[in-house]
Amino acid sequence: MSQFQQTVRIEGMSCASCVRRVEKALATVPGVAHAAVNLATETARVDSDAPVAFAALQQAIGKAGYTASELAAPAADSAPRISEGLAVILSAILSAPLVVPMVAEWFGLHVMMPAWLQWLLATPVQFIFGARFYRAGWKAVKARAGNMDLLVALGTSAAYGLSVYLALSPSQGMAHLYFEASAVVLTLVLLGKWLEARAKRQTASAIRALQDLRPVTARVRREGESDADLPIEQVRVGDIVVIRAGERVAVDGEVVDGASHVDESLITGESLPVAKHAGDRVTGGAINGEGLLLVRTSATGAETTLSRIIRLVEDAQSAKAPVQKLVDQVAAVFVPVVLVIAVLTFIGWWMVSGNAEQALINAVVVMVIACPCALGLATPAAIMAGTGVAARHGILIKDAEALEMARQVDTVVFDKTGTLTQGKPVLAQLLPNGIARERALQLAAAIQRGSEHSLARAVLDAETAAGGAAQLTASAVTTLAGRGLAAQADGMGLLLGSGRLMAERGVDLASLQQRAAELEAQGHTISWLAEAGAGGARLLALLAFADQPKPHARAAVERLHARGIATVMLTGDNAGSAQTVAQALGIGHVEANLLPADKTTVIAKLKEEGKRVAMVGDGINDAPALAAAHVGIAMATGTDVAMNAAGITLMRGEPLLVADAIDISHRTFSKIRQNLFWAFIYNVAGIPLAALGMLNPLLAGAAMAFSSVSVISNALLLRSWQPSKE
Repeated sequence: MSQFQQTVRIEGMSCASCVRRVEKALATVPGVAHAAVNLATETARVDSDAPVAFAALQQAIGKAGYTASELAAPAADSAPRISEGLAVILSAILSAPLVVPMVAEWFGLHVMMPAWLQWLLATPVQFIFGARFYRAGWKAVKARAGNMDLLVALGTSAAYGLSVYLALSPSQGMAHLYFEASAVVLTLVLLGKWLEARAKRQTASAIRALQDLRPVTARVRREGESDADLPIEQVRVGDIVVIRAGERVAVDGEVVDGASHVDESLITGESLPVAKHAGDRVTGGAINGEGLLLVRTSATGAETTLSRIIRLVEDAQSAKAPVQKLVDQVAAVFVPVVLVIAVLTFIGWWMVSGNAEQALINAVVVMVIACPCALGLATPAAIMAGTGVAARHGILIKDAEALEMARQVDTVVFDKTGTLTQGKPVLAQLLPNGIARERALQLAAAIQRGSEHSLARAVLDAETAAGGAAQLTASAVTTLAGRGLAAQADGMGLLLGSGRLMAERGVDLASLQQRAAELEAQGHTISWLAEAGAGGARLLALLAFADQPKPHARAAVERLHARGIATVMLTGDNAGSAQTVAQALGIGHVEANLLPADKTTVIAKLKEEGKRVAMVGDGINDAPALAAAHVGIAMATGTDVAMNAAGITLMRGEPLLVADAIDISHRTFSKIRQNLFWAFIYNVAGIPLAALGMLNPLLAGAAMAFSSVSVISNALLLRSWQPSKE
């Protein structure tokens, strides 16, 4: 991945051909490694290995015939301008009288409007309201390329020019004029572009909703100062922020005082407010309920969870799906091919019928109906709508590739702890061996102090609950990957970890081995505490942890099975604990006693068998497996490392969201296939019909205008998607 990334707003693009041309122009800029243009957002994402000046990008885009500007405000906020709607209304008012004679013919009435009046009505539409097509078309010509605007300008100009010629030609008498064709086609295209802009704004509603959550100020309480409302940019990590009832949480942080319920629905998709007390974490953008909270700031600005969510959604919506390559290849040759077909249509009709007037009109219809706009919007519109609605329900999709891979998944591999289970184990039993129980707990807690591992928290909670001996602090704490910890405490060398670690260090477990086997069979996770001295290692205690499955874990597994997706569970825990959980959840394939590298090996083996694998995890030790799978799915309740390695992040630790992520992936790509089918069929059927003279200009203009609108409207149907409720 390139080190530097810029997003540039581009004005003047109208179709897939424009996208192709801008990407080629940006690729010529020195230092640019990759450029991806999104017609739906009207932006370009530029990757480079070194900083590239915006002026260089702007110049390249300008030479291609478009206008570039820096993304001072999100592209999603751009709404169709009022002047565009006014242009459509005025153009329609001027065009309506031109259609009256044609409508009257349907009722057997023969109405002929004077040629000078037709010209007077059509000319402002052609050259004032239609000026945008001439400007864009001329830029395309100067760039030696073609686009939809060029086709519209050429087609309507031909119809307008023919009408002027016929009106001024004395030999023609009361000839039929085609001013209504040029004016109505332009009006319909303007209407279509205006509706398209409105629809594109709706596809970006998820980004807009998230951006609206960003707080502007925060009430900060600093020592020796009274509470003050400060711009959010001035809040520092460590500041105490006051969140009053009904206010939006201004920063990411930890509650240090107070109790309340917080609505995090637009961030996590969780519909019910979540109780918050001292020690709980809160996320900027959430809404505080009934109580006053004092929050110690842990992140501000671009480092907050909300900012990272917005970046993820923006990246996903600006990325190109692999299927878009076909569209790009078609767009590269589309306009030149259409122009050739239009010329051949004119020549063919003129030679066969001898009627140059009819030949020209049929050529005009070919140019008018051949709009590559729908092709350019088919994929990005669906991706924007799909990733947007997923984000609203707590499913963040990193890019279009992850979205496409998720729909192909036939095997889901789950980590156990924190993913299928609650991840909050409790110390169910502590069995000492030649040492007092309180002393064993004191030593175990000393090793675990400072660790974020769930088992460590269980030991520390047990020590707090015991409230007995003074706390010890360990030194020289060393993590033994996948095995446990080694440390020094109270003058003793200590080991705490799995049976594998004990075997490697020669610790005799015989005295508690039978009890350990019984506890494992009951689903407990076993850890061992041992002293590692100069005379050898000796067993000090057995620690047995219990962790219950999440409430909806079984339903999540059943939902995947109903979709024909196999499930596998991987864990570093013992086989007994793993089998107990697997049986409770209905998972048949279990791999236990695994190191992090072993999980990656299992993933690789499944891939070698031809499986399309999704890995679901939440911890640092899951990151290699998440990266190795076809698509990684991380629980946001876990570590940042896991989320960075994943293609999909679930904003709450709900296993049901795994099936929902796969479902929205299927639905999004179903919309993409539908959009591409209709966009291709529209042109495959429309152009031949136009060339054969079976369409009139008005029908062609209407079809062209609404082709892109129908594609976006189809994509917008995704906004009604809801996660399955249990």
